[in-house]
Amino acid sequence: LPQGPGMLNTTEKGKAGKIQLPREIFQSLGSQTARVVVTVLNVQQLGMFKEVNHTGQVLDNTVVGITVGETSISGLRDPVQLTFAHGQLPHDVTPQCVFWDLSKGQAGGWSSSGCVTQPGEKGTVCSCDHLTFFTLLLNPALDRSTARTLMAVATAGCAVAMAFSVFTIALCIFLRCRFRSEETLRINLGLHMNLVGSLLLLNLAFLLNSGLADRTQPGTCKALGGLTHYCLLCCFTWMALEGCHLYLLFVKVLGTYIHHYLAKLCLLGWGFPALVVGVAGVIGSYGEYDIQTMDHQVIAHLCWITSKYLLVHYITNCSYFALIFLFNMAIFGVVTQKSCCLQGTGVVQGNRKAWKVVLVAMGLFCLLGATWTLAFLTYGTSSAPMLYLFTILNSLQGIFIFVWLVVLYYPKTKETTGSLSHIIKPDKTPTVSQ
Repeated sequence: LPQGPGMLNTTEKGKAGKIQLPREIFQSLGSQTARVVVTVLNVQQLGMFKEVNHTGQVLDNTVVGITVGETSISGLRDPVQLTFAHGQLPHDVTPQCVFWDLSKGQAGGWSSSGCVTQPGEKGTVCSCDHLTFFTLLLNPALDRSTARTLMAVATAGCAVAMAFSVFTIALCIFLRCRFRSEETLRINLGLHMNLVGSLLLLNLAFLLNSGLADRTQPGTCKALGGLTHYCLLCCFTWMALEGCHLYLLFVKVLGTYIHHYLAKLCLLGWGFPALVVGVAGVIGSYGEYDIQTMDHQVIAHLCWITSKYLLVHYITNCSYFALIFLFNMAIFGVVTQKSCCLQGTGVVQGNRKAWKVVLVAMGLFCLLGATWTLAFLTYGTSSAPMLYLFTILNSLQGIFIFVWLVVLYYPKTKETTGSLSHIIKPDKTPTVSQ
């Protein structure tokens, strides 16, 4: 059996690829005879290896399968090297070496686990520690100019959001002082004020992080990463508390009273994230983190959860927000459905109450974190339009909340207006003490 590299023609005429198998494979066979099989497939003609919701394109629609004998080979110390020949790639894509992983989804999907990508001018070398079906994906990616523009948009958006967050907090304090006797209204405003306060701190932490990450000492970077993580978790937690309060106020029991209710919410909203960040800090999760393209070009330096502890990010950020979002959207759906039913039965009072209910729904949709779902559609740095949309909408979140509170809560007449309990009034208002 040949132990050196073998030549392999690709689907485009005039181009050649190369496969090099390590000696380790043949040494493990001993005196046994095994057949080396290289299979070249055109996925466009066969209709195979199609992954749902994947934005990458297979180079030349070509997949290469490699087998030696009838046994599965994995965990190689010396990797298999495949060279995929190609010309100059477009600037808006990055190559990524992948294999077909049958454990992903129902029919399988592309995975880069165990493979290292080494891009070059005339071809890309894939070094993998196992044998299976391989290909080179061309993923849409950010170039440096787009990344700089995106960072500038994010920085400007954070500054605008901080300004309107300050205006919103000032408005909430003013209205709480004006309507001291309206306990439900004061609680609503207190909740909104804490959520906006967490957004203010998150934007401030991001500005400090993006501005100081390149010039901080390791210890300071860990503290800055922990602060940013804490502010993000506070923001998510207060979104969840907004949903819980909406359920108690509008679905479970209208007019619910709980002793020291807002103080208990503050303890949970600001205390629980501190506990999570404290545990993550003890195990050393924070440090320098580079945002980079798939060809390892660094876009930005941040102080965040390090690559070694990405599981902490997936559990405390991604999974935590996913649960909060599902809960809040369920509450939003129930509230919207009940609001429509109450309108149909004539419970909604006044000529202008209908548009206020619509405005409440729009505001709550924003307060409950709907814009943050765009972060799950960005595929890391692979979708520039989604990244722009996510950045802009989250920057406008502070402005929208401010306008929503001004229109909904600011009294244009002498009558008290502005809370869900004033928009839709039940015949009876039960109270619960705790």
